[in-house]
Amino acid sequence: MNELWLGRQVAVPASYDPGVLTPIARAQTRRDLDPPPFVGFDEWHAYELSWLDGRGKPVAALGRLRVPCDSPCLIESKSLKLYLNGLGSTRFAEVEAVAATIRADLSRAAGASVEVAIVPLSTRPRRAPGYPEGYCVDDLPVEIETYRYDPTLLRVVENTPSEQRLVSHLLKSNCPVTGQPDWGCVVVHALGPVIDPASFLRYVVSFREQQEFHEQCVERIYRDLWRLGMQELLVFACYTRRGGLDISPVRASRVGLLPSTVPEEIRQ
Repeated sequence: MNELWLGRQVAVPASYDPGVLTPIARAQTRRDLDPPPFVGFDEWHAYELSWLDGRGKPVAALGRLRVPCDSPCLIESKSLKLYLNGLGSTRFAEVEAVAATIRADLSRAAGASVEVAIVPLSTRPRRAPGYPEGYCVDDLPVEIETYRYDPTLLRVVENTPSEQRLVSHLLKSNCPVTGQPDWGCVVVHALGPVIDPASFLRYVVSFREQQEFHEQCVERIYRDLWRLGMQELLVFACYTRRGGLDISPVRASRVGLLPSTVPEEIRQ
């Protein structure tokens, strides 16, 4: 693994440099987690994507990058930001050439095929941020006593298999390298024993002092809920953007549960 850029003061790359991309072995991040089998992906949105066209004129665009969760490596966020910034002074004849370059570089770093979609702002793309569907637990009148991760806070109130969709905008964890906060909205779609909404709220709040990458937090939530005896499970979190990037890790018990499009949370 390359040395992490996180926590270091570095200059914006003056030119295209795929060498700044820093892969982190997923086996390393899952070492103390032991998650159950799942499928899914990590979806990144890039809002500060730019390059030069064949005439040397800058182009501004939005980018969507989807890294499969079974890739050997995830890509460290600051290195991704530096890499994308380095494209700003590089000439490409067409949009697809940019997408092909990013696709090849990220796939090489992740060790698996990465999906890349780029839309220039000149085409007037539309975004529809909103609120994920489900029962929002945030306003429940519960007492909160702990802000350290505690899976024992989760409670089941009924063992008859039922379908639930729970939402909380109160997910907050911290970067394990810099200690900076990561804010997000977590969505759970479960089929199995009924989760007590108040216990789910307390559980989500218990992440406030947890130091893990975004992907790790979502996999931890997935594992803890799966251990309650779920038959089917979908967990994803929409994290707010930092440095022009946001990420939404998505994990599910089967492919059919995966959303074709990840809802864009209002804060992204």
